[in-house]
Amino acid sequence: MRLLVVEDNGELVPMLGRLLDTAGFAMDHAGAVEDAQLMVRVGAYAAVVLDLGLPDGSGLAVVREMRGRGDTTPVIALTARGAIADRVAGLAAGADDYLVKPFAPEELLARLQALLRRSGTIVDRVIQCGNVEFDPTTRGVVIAGLPTVLSARELELLDVLIRRHGRVVPKATVEAQLFGIDDDLSSNALEVCVHRLRRRLASAGASAEIVTVRGLGYMLGVRGA
Repeated sequence: MRLLVVEDNGELVPMLGRLLDTAGFAMDHAGAVEDAQLMVRVGAYAAVVLDLGLPDGSGLAVVREMRGRGDTTPVIALTARGAIADRVAGLAAGADDYLVKPFAPEELLARLQALLRRSGTIVDRVIQCGNVEFDPTTRGVVIAGLPTVLSARELELLDVLIRRHGRVVPKATVEAQLFGIDDDLSSNALEVCVHRLRRRLASAGASAEIVTVRGLGYMLGVRGA
């Protein structure tokens, strides 16, 4: 699950990266309004963590631009200003939550997860396709009754596909979730990842399989169904 962090504090960004990585999130980073506006247009993010005090303007411009074109991605606004008027302005612009600096990392993570649950991105139940079970909360995978360890990329791919099992997921959607803006990708990076997860599922005795729908994308379905 990929998040966008818009923050220009060089000390805070690495801390947020470690926090989100430990919680199972992948992170893209922007340090200015202009960069953030471009990234939210071309990326597919589960949520945006947005500092309001950026070098080239207010982060509110990012929220307004998103909401103006119908982008409902959850946004948590970060600011050093805690006045009620500032919080009201952030929420009025379209932010979903507001956190005043300095904040406890655990609080940011808890608020982020609460937002994702409300938006339906995080669910509090195990998702199952055939004999493959995925727990979105713990990121645990069980195949044919046995816990199975996947690489970070394989886990992210399974997450994307199993949430939509039985439906075709466009290739562009899968790529946006698996790879960041700064990733240096080969032309077949996604195909390699799909191939590896296919092998993992097969070797673990999974009844679910990844089907390639040429020209469209990929689908996780139950073999023989």
